[in-house]
Amino acid sequence: MKHFEFEYGQGTLGADLPDTTDVFIPGETVADPPFIPEDKLEAAYKESLAHPIGMPRVSELVHKGSKVVFIVPDRVKGGEQPTSHRKLSIRYILEELYSAGVEKKDILFIISNGLHPRSKPEDALAIFGPELYNQFWHSGQIISHDSEDREHMVDLGTTKRGDKVHMNRFVFEADLPILIGHVQGNPYGGYSGGYKHSATGITDWECIGAHHVPAVMHQADFTPVNNGSLMRHKFNEISMHMEEKMGHPFFCCDAVLDSKSRQIAIFSGYAKEMMPQSWKIADKRTYVHWAEKKYDVLVFGMPQKFHYGDGMGTNPVMMMQALSAQVLRFRRVMSDHCVILCASTCNGYFHDELWPYLRELYDMFQKDHMNVLPDMNRYGEYFATNEEYIRKYRFANAFHPFHGFSMMSCGHIAEMNTSAIYIVGSQEPGYARGMGLKTRATFEEALEDAKKKYVGANPNILALPRTFKTASVHLCMKDAGLDCMDAYGNHPGDAKFGSGEAAEGDMV
Repeated sequence: MKHFEFEYGQGTLGADLPDTTDVFIPGETVADPPFIPEDKLEAAYKESLAHPIGMPRVSELVHKGSKVVFIVPDRVKGGEQPTSHRKLSIRYILEELYSAGVEKKDILFIISNGLHPRSKPEDALAIFGPELYNQFWHSGQIISHDSEDREHMVDLGTTKRGDKVHMNRFVFEADLPILIGHVQGNPYGGYSGGYKHSATGITDWECIGAHHVPAVMHQADFTPVNNGSLMRHKFNEISMHMEEKMGHPFFCCDAVLDSKSRQIAIFSGYAKEMMPQSWKIADKRTYVHWAEKKYDVLVFGMPQKFHYGDGMGTNPVMMMQALSAQVLRFRRVMSDHCVILCASTCNGYFHDELWPYLRELYDMFQKDHMNVLPDMNRYGEYFATNEEYIRKYRFANAFHPFHGFSMMSCGHIAEMNTSAIYIVGSQEPGYARGMGLKTRATFEEALEDAKKKYVGANPNILALPRTFKTASVHLCMKDAGLDCMDAYGNHPGDAKFGSGEAAEGDMV
């Protein structure tokens, strides 16, 4: 037997699994592509900014009196080390702005949290670092996007597909809007950065409700994750609609990151032309062609705090999203009867201050003919317009209430693509059972039950330690062939920008 320790609450939970168990750890089992050494980063940034793709360099786009807005991701993404992409890209872009005559007073930084919690001072300090924070925070030049501040949102009508587009007014009115993004594999529609950043980070729930919903996320083109899905097309269409209405494009500076958030490559310029080039590099790190067989059992652990915040690994709705994110990443290597064994303390900690509405959603799911998570979707607008939950989003650093519905839309994908999911070590197992999950005290008990009911006596098992603590990959078969294509024959990194008309098979 092989012994493993999987994340579990604040610590780990042990598991003894058969000797035939395979193991995958991002960045270790298969090494990431080489990252740029720290002493080469300045040159790499200046080279990228001096030769942007598809548009002039920053210093040619501004002059004295120009209003510049940086759109910067929140703490959910990107790393916080002194050499993080956010910190360095801003530093070198500021040099270009100042050299062209732009004054400090005409620069604004917007943390593009979308429906995520608005950033606290300590969040801004972590994102920007002491130097930038002290230069801009105390003068009110670092702010957090507020999707419910109607005075500072602008209605841009709809895309050709009919999706509503609202965006931050500070960005809309800027002479130069600059998107700082990270090209990392994301379960929601492919890569972060580029047009995904603007379509989600500086909009509102109605705009996000065009794509983070069952009608989009439960299509065949969504799982496994790829860059050819309807969701990805909507990101591109919404952001290009913003550019059309602004009368100019965003200037983007994106970095392809490794498993430790170090820069592999840096790309600057016009997103429509830049993203396909950045994705070619990102594909080498993200879509890992490693598996030689399909797996019947995936085994991993869920810490209490990760990604979206403290309580994600114990809050039953957020647990479902986390489980589904792994299915989206690993579906190409899962057998058709695959079972998941996942450790979680599942102790009833909802973290009500961060997700004030999820306890109510969970209780509703137990009643009123709610058989599967998509049955909850009809309440989306009801919760999204709840004044108390909106106040907590605006003034108490909580998630916006519609965010819970994007989590539930994703959460159903785990049920759609597995035979069973076992939560191991649950302290309050009723919460897991209330989401349709099975519960066992140990990994060994869960595996024995799965063998009897679903996967047979000798299943192929894949252990995934640190899967929520390391920037993940999208696993593919070693000899991928058609297994690495989406439902419409697109390879994961394919970039296709349509006119905004619905593609054949799309649900409009």
